Order: sequence, then C-alpha cells, then structure tokens
Amino acid sequence: MTTRPMIELKDVQKYYGDYHALRGITADIRAGEFFSLLGPSGCGKTTLLRTIAGFEDITSGVVMIDGKDMEGVAANQRPTNMVFQSYAIFPHLTVEQNVAFGLRKDPRTKEEKAKAVDEALQMVGLKGFGKRAAHALSGGQRQRVALARALILKPKVLLLDEPLSALDKKMRENMQVELIRLQRQVGITFILVTHDQEEALVMSDRIAVMFDGEIAQLDDPETLYRLPKSRRVADFIGHMNFLPAKVVDEANGEIDVDVQGLGRCHINAKQAPGTNTGGEASIGFRPETLTILYEGQSASDRETTGSVEEVVYYGDMTYYDVKLDGVADPVRLSMRNVPGRPVLDRGTKTRVAWSPSALVLFR
Repeated sequence: MTTRPMIELKDVQKYYGDYHALRGITADIRAGEFFSLLGPSGCGKTTLLRTIAGFEDITSGVVMIDGKDMEGVAANQRPTNMVFQSYAIFPHLTVEQNVAFGLRKDPRTKEEKAKAVDEALQMVGLKGFGKRAAHALSGGQRQRVALARALILKPKVLLLDEPLSALDKKMRENMQVELIRLQRQVGITFILVTHDQEEALVMSDRIAVMFDGEIAQLDDPETLYRLPKSRRVADFIGHMNFLPAKVVDEANGEIDVDVQGLGRCHINAKQAPGTNTGGEASIGFRPETLTILYEGQSASDRETTGSVEEVVYYGDMTYYDVKLDGVADPVRLSMRNVPGRPVLDRGTKTRVAWSPSALVLFR
C-alpha cells in the first residue's frame, strides 16, 4: 500500500428527488488499500460505492480514479469491477464459463483466456473446479467464483458490496481471512461495504464510518475503536459504556474530570478526540478495560465497587453487567475465562479495577 490516492472524492453530493443521500463526501482512498465503508442500513455506503462504480450519477462534486475525472465515464469504461451481495452467478454455466464471462470480448486467444481462467481459479482456491456446475457450489464457493470473475479483468479497484452477508458465521470468518490474503496477493485497492463492525475492524487498513449520508470518522481500526470522535461512532463500533461526567479543569494538555461512579481523575487531552460542542459531558470506556478483582488481588491503578446484575457466558469470555455503586445503570465488562478463574453469579458483590488511561471524553 502507498500513500498515493487511487480514488479521490471531492464534495460528492447525491440527491434522489428531495432526498439527500450523500452530503458532501470528501475522502482519499489509497492505492493498494483495503478500505471499508461502514454504517447502518440507509446511511449511504452502498450509494457511495455505486457512484464510484459508475452505476449512479452524482448530483455534484468530483469522483477521480487513478488521477482521472470520472465525469461522463460509463461503468464499463472505469478501471473498477464489483462483487455484488447476491454474487450474480449464472446457474446454467460451469464455473470456468462464469469466470470467463467478462473475457468474451477480450482480444486474447482461446488458449490465453483458458490460462487466465485457470490462474484466477487458483488465486481464489478453486483449482480443479472449472468443469463443475455453478448451481452445485456452496455459498462460499459461489463467492469465490464471483471474486475470480471480477479479478480476471485486472481492475485497479475491486468494489465489494456486502459479499459475505449470505454466509454462515464460520464460513464468513474463514472468507474474511481469505479476502485479506487475496487483497495482499493481488495488491489492488479493495473497497468493502459492510454494516458488520467486527468485519470492518478485522479486514480494513482504514474505515469510513457513515451516518445519514456523511462520513462521521475516517481512521484506522485501532483509532476508531480506542478514540472515537463522537458518542455515535463509539456506540456503533462495538460496545462502549457511558457515564455522566463533569469537566472540572483543563490546562497544559490535561483534563480534570469528575466521573459518576468512578470519582475524580486526570486524563490526557488526546483522550478527548472529538469537537467540544458545549453539551453535557460523558465518559466512555470499553468492556475489556474494566477488570474484576478476585480475592487476594489488588488494583494496579484505580478500584471501585459494585454488584453483578447479569452474566453472559461465551466459552472463551464471560460478559458481566455490573451496577457500580452510585450509578443508576449497569456497565458491561468482559473477562477471559482461564483455568482457575470462576464465573461469578448474579448478585455477587465485587471490586472492579480501572485506569483513567482507558477513558474517552465526549462533550
């Protein structure tokens, strides 16, 4: 991956009648980057993907691909290809006929096309499947055929519209790893549309979180997760606890804040990445940043007390809803299940360790 932009979006606006679907989208997507558009249904992510592909005209703004303005350039003339959510596999054709479909007007010889099909099938792990009927494939295999058909044309950008949504959980996780491997192998820009936060975090170099036709935050996965710029982004990316807070003082890059249930503490100004809107302040923190203290354990930093209200066992992890003393609503924390560590019952009084370094201030 380089810092050179493969796609440049400049103040992209899209209206459907009176409905404002895209509201001034500006972003650069780098060459060789695995980039994700993440957001709830109706946020505009698929519309943005389709404007890049050329399936949708923009109302105003600029879409550039590899330094060229795409205004007036038809979808079939753009250096992009798309894998659709439904895969769009032709059931009456064989696997190799599906993969070769895009080459029907290619000037290469029959032998050269056959070699390209074999290479594409090997790339996606379907070597030897060429003669198989498409309707006899599993969901994961159909997805691989769709990828091979798109990649055989050697696009500069591959557009993926929720390509894993129809797969079961285990197959979906396997295909996430396969897509990462494939993207690194071919080295082209991938743009993924998804509403699955975990999928975006696992697969992406950078993620644009969208709400209501706008990009709320564009960052690498770790920054998005650890330092979201707004409560809305924080609440959408995984689970985050929120407690009312009051800013007492702010000076020299430090913020003195009083947090309900945790007390008064100092945090670094970098832990308040969002814009100060002058509204009510709150403190956010992730479930894994709290730790239950068992008998004989002491906190390495801060400690508070509470009682367990709910227990959800996941095998490798247990999630607890703990009502901290002095707080109306419970907070969620997670503990890894290791040998010798008991799973607590509901109603258990417990001590909870925490650190000011894990807090994020929203205001």
